[in-house]
Amino acid sequence: MSETSIRPALINKVIPNSIAAEVGFEPGDAIVSINGTPPRDLIDYQFLCADELLELEVRDAAGNIHSVEIEKDYDEDLGLEFETALFDGLIQCNNRCPFCFIDQQPPGKRQSLYLKDDDYRLSFLYGSYLTLTNLTQSEWNRIERLRLSPLYVSVHATEPEIRSRLLKNHRAGQILDQLQWFQERRLQIHAQIVVCSGINDGIHLEQTLKDLAQFQQNEVPAVASVAVVPVGLTRFRPSEDELIPVSREKAAEVIQQVQSLQTKFRQQFGSTFAWLADEWFLIAQQELPPESDYEDYPQIGNGVGSIRQFIKQFQDAATQMLPSRVEPARELTWVVGNAVETAFVPLVKQLNKVEGLEVKLAALRSEYWGQEITVTGLLTGQDLLKQLSGKDFGDGILLPSVMLKHDDTKFLDDMTVAEVSYQLGTKIGVVSGIEELLERCVAKKIKLIDQD
Repeated sequence: MSETSIRPALINKVIPNSIAAEVGFEPGDAIVSINGTPPRDLIDYQFLCADELLELEVRDAAGNIHSVEIEKDYDEDLGLEFETALFDGLIQCNNRCPFCFIDQQPPGKRQSLYLKDDDYRLSFLYGSYLTLTNLTQSEWNRIERLRLSPLYVSVHATEPEIRSRLLKNHRAGQILDQLQWFQERRLQIHAQIVVCSGINDGIHLEQTLKDLAQFQQNEVPAVASVAVVPVGLTRFRPSEDELIPVSREKAAEVIQQVQSLQTKFRQQFGSTFAWLADEWFLIAQQELPPESDYEDYPQIGNGVGSIRQFIKQFQDAATQMLPSRVEPARELTWVVGNAVETAFVPLVKQLNKVEGLEVKLAALRSEYWGQEITVTGLLTGQDLLKQLSGKDFGDGILLPSVMLKHDDTKFLDDMTVAEVSYQLGTKIGVVSGIEELLERCVAKKIKLIDQD
């Protein structure tokens, strides 16, 4: 990557009372270099800014270049946030996985929905999954030099021919050698396996889990954990993708297979090591494992234990926050994906024990994506309109923010909260997290925003 292709790091927020605020940084300024080095990304920025003495080359909003010297404590943060974590652009995917969600979307939506990221930097910073198939030697060297660990890797299969078939990439078969590379350098990954019936299930799934377990045995295990996830399919997927939706019978089969291996892993490692995503149990219509099975939730981002964790956090917060009664009385509708309906019924009952409060659960499937079982984050504005039109919402709808684009009011189908609010004829309150949900339920004044 040449320095000329690295764009200055555009600042979009200056934290009040920070070093940067005192120096006079403003949104719209951009960092060109730090101690003579142009930062490629947020990782470089954090590494370079750890020093006590900094000389920054800064371009202001008018395009003028300034030199700024800063003396600070080692590792003290400057208080800047940036437009993007990647100043030199996204490293995109070079695979053609048939189950890729990007390829299972309809055309014509906002461009950001079609970006296929396979960037190790986003994996390190935010826990997104990558395949390791597109790394140059210089990027491998950088991972080693900066100790970028753990990374999150989509393994899917360890047998070279199976993984190459899934990723449609001949480089995919190098995965065991790559895991050995991590092990030799005492670096770690968290792995995921997306199970596709007839391709990497059955004996292939067992082989993959046993191969990955071989990297769990050192003092610093190269593979720290594994998530086993069912393939998710939409009605927009290519007709020639050879994929089969997960049936109730297949889900039960995978649960039994993985739980048998979990018993062996616990005996061998003292840890479950490989976890099943919650969705397997929902599809199989089986009870979720107890909270204790998830240890410290190493695969929570893959939906492993997320329902159990939500229930526990909800109950703890409700014990602290729910009064015996509220005034004025109010009736609210809480919209969620139908995947969590059974698990959330007791939570709604707990809310409705509060005198003057009535919460109705609207558990929806996604007809937009063509899914019978739907997680909350995949519900779209069209799903809400199709399944809720004409219903009585009481004082309004409580809408989890996971349905919306980050820091925006757009659903995945590009409809906005304002459009849905108008067409349903009700107020909608977007809630981020459990505490905000409970606050909306019991506030002295009903805090639902009319989305104009």
